[in-house]
Amino acid sequence: MAGESDNRQAFPVQADYCAAMAAPITARVCTALGQVLDRTSATGRRVLDWPGEPIADALVLRLVGGLHALHRAGADAALSSVFDGAVSDVDAVAAILAEVVRDHDARLLPWLDGPPQTNEAARSAGLMTGLLHLAQRYGPRIELLEIGSSAGLNLMLGRYRFDLGGITVGPEAAAVRLVPDWRGVAPPAVPVEVTGARGVDIAPVDVGDPAQAARLAAYVWVDAQERLARLDAAIALVRMQGVALDEGDAADWVEARLAEPQAAGVTRVLMHSVVWQYLPAAGRARIVAAMAAAGARATADRPLGWVMMEPNRDLHRHEVRVRGWPGGTPMELVALTHAHGAWVEGLAPPFETRDYVMRRGAYEADGD
Repeated sequence: MAGESDNRQAFPVQADYCAAMAAPITARVCTALGQVLDRTSATGRRVLDWPGEPIADALVLRLVGGLHALHRAGADAALSSVFDGAVSDVDAVAAILAEVVRDHDARLLPWLDGPPQTNEAARSAGLMTGLLHLAQRYGPRIELLEIGSSAGLNLMLGRYRFDLGGITVGPEAAAVRLVPDWRGVAPPAVPVEVTGARGVDIAPVDVGDPAQAARLAAYVWVDAQERLARLDAAIALVRMQGVALDEGDAADWVEARLAEPQAAGVTRVLMHSVVWQYLPAAGRARIVAAMAAAGARATADRPLGWVMMEPNRDLHRHEVRVRGWPGGTPMELVALTHAHGAWVEGLAPPFETRDYVMRRGAYEADGD
């Protein structure tokens, strides 16, 4: 269990990550909050007395999301001067935030109730990179099962257009086009056809509800206006075409989906991005066991795949790992990527082969 010192230290840790991700405004907000939070507000007391692991619980980003929501709602002119970059001196930022926490205590406190509900459509670039490797191995037709789907923006991966190092995939007329800065080796030049996509989240976000859509936008860092524009486009697509998104426990859902009949000639793929650390250890173990059992049953006509994009905070980047059955190859690291999909680096074989290792403190440090 963390104490006040650990809880306060989470703020400069997050600030460093923001700075490394070219988000100076959000970094200043994190730094200043760590300095000014005290026990004169209910929000301050709850943060400083946080009973869990502040980094694993994304404690700082919960509060930053609440402040960004206030800014977007135009609730405090001084706060907006911080979020629009007009005030950049750290001491001045700290003085403003101290007043904002005091004046908007009741509105900020509920933002601490749950972790950031995140959904970054551009992460689909890293996920599609992994899917191309599976399509090269097993064929183009893929059925997607996603855990931690949030609003389901990455469930629409088959509706997006990608340019990945010159390798194009997806509908040419797609409303959302993803062209990350490509580094390294291009992915396999093979077609991908998403035959179906279903997802689950413990607390799905219904972007048809303006309040829930606004909450989702509040977790996007103010420094990344292009991400906010992309979020708007993806939300519009969900509202137009819909997604198959369930509410439930990830492990329960994966076990149930893997037990269902699988179409011949289609690779069933479990997919997730920046969710593994949020699952309880028992749930992660159940998913691993369920995938191993389903993998043992997989055939050339009904293959199984696993694509994950999860953080490596030591390197300030995310890892794209892929595994497929039938076949004895362990999980392979096929690419590295920016947390928000700004760039993808394709790796060359022989790939590193090991399961994803969740480092202590790995969490949604990128804050979308």
